[in-house]
Amino acid sequence: MRRLRLDGCRTVRAGPDGLSAPCRDLVTIGAECASAITTGAAIAGRSGRVARQRIPVVLVAGFLGSGKTTLLNHLLTNSSGTRIGVVVNDFGSINIDALAVAGQVDSSISLQNGCLCCTVDARGMDALLDRLTRPGTDLDAIVVEASGLAEPKEMIRLILAASNEHVSYGGLVDVVDAAEFENTRLAHPDIDRHLAYADLVVLNKIDRIDEQSTATLIETVGRLSGGRPVLATERGRIDPGLLFDQRPAPAEDIARQLSFDDLRSEHSEHDDHDGHLHSTYDSVEFRCSQALHPRRLMRFLDNRPPGLFRLKGVVYFGVPGHTHKFTVHTVGGFLEVRESRWAEGEPRETQLVLIGTGLDREALLTELNACAEADPDSVDPQSMLRILRHVGP
Repeated sequence: MRRLRLDGCRTVRAGPDGLSAPCRDLVTIGAECASAITTGAAIAGRSGRVARQRIPVVLVAGFLGSGKTTLLNHLLTNSSGTRIGVVVNDFGSINIDALAVAGQVDSSISLQNGCLCCTVDARGMDALLDRLTRPGTDLDAIVVEASGLAEPKEMIRLILAASNEHVSYGGLVDVVDAAEFENTRLAHPDIDRHLAYADLVVLNKIDRIDEQSTATLIETVGRLSGGRPVLATERGRIDPGLLFDQRPAPAEDIARQLSFDDLRSEHSEHDDHDGHLHSTYDSVEFRCSQALHPRRLMRFLDNRPPGLFRLKGVVYFGVPGHTHKFTVHTVGGFLEVRESRWAEGEPRETQLVLIGTGLDREALLTELNACAEADPDSVDPQSMLRILRHVGP
């Protein structure tokens, strides 16, 4: 994993005069500081109540044999205390023994590490989401493994149409078998159309092809997916932090009994003979004390740079009549915005974390700095219309 170690996961870059610039950039590479900013765990609403953080629902799609279940097992095995709800077609291929089943109720399997496995058909998705988000489950993410012939468009529609206010769309991850891509494409021409709906493409099994073929496939699937991020992997090993925020690990200097996750993680490390746990991702943090111009920010989101998978954070626009805090969450082409009051003493500023693969750090920061507005009082309130269109409850 590539890392840039920062003191406390934070650094401030000073300008040429030695002073901090109005818009400061912070960057981490890898998973270590991906959650440096918490953007919704406790959001005070207009009524003063604390809002519950929404649970991202990540869809994992791909044709039979592409490695969806391998990827899913990797996420579960490396959850490191993060509680994951899993929706599968059947339990036959899930590594239940390794995850130490604690019990089984109806179509759900409760795992000792806090994860939950369920089986469901399309008609029961809405009801299942209600079940997975009921008080007491305390899940951090939900992963839905679609069947090999599932229609991605319909899976996305199910999640976006869900009436459950505790979940949000976490993106469609399309797993592609690098070694069998051309054969799969001949047998299933729909793969081109399926890739067009992906928010992230996982090019799996690259250990079975040479470097030149890998580079060619990355270009091909990137083009078919409309420029979405492409992550090349072996055996479905992707960093969970790319897909969802992970719970912080317990402090190492605190004496405690070894948990099941500790033992399972130790076992996984011994099994990982090549020393590469999973493919890493890039995380860039942007912070700006000036307001952002809504139209400039929307222009940035409309033309998001290559490799950017998701963006999260809080934005201060400062436009007359719209001085509240706006919490934004994007995955692929999906944008969700929540409006709330600033907490007492909370600084009016923008804090964003951008997560993806192969991100051009300098280009991102340049574009975001260009969104700053020194005089928000002079901005036309009508410029907020496109932002407000995405505001949810």
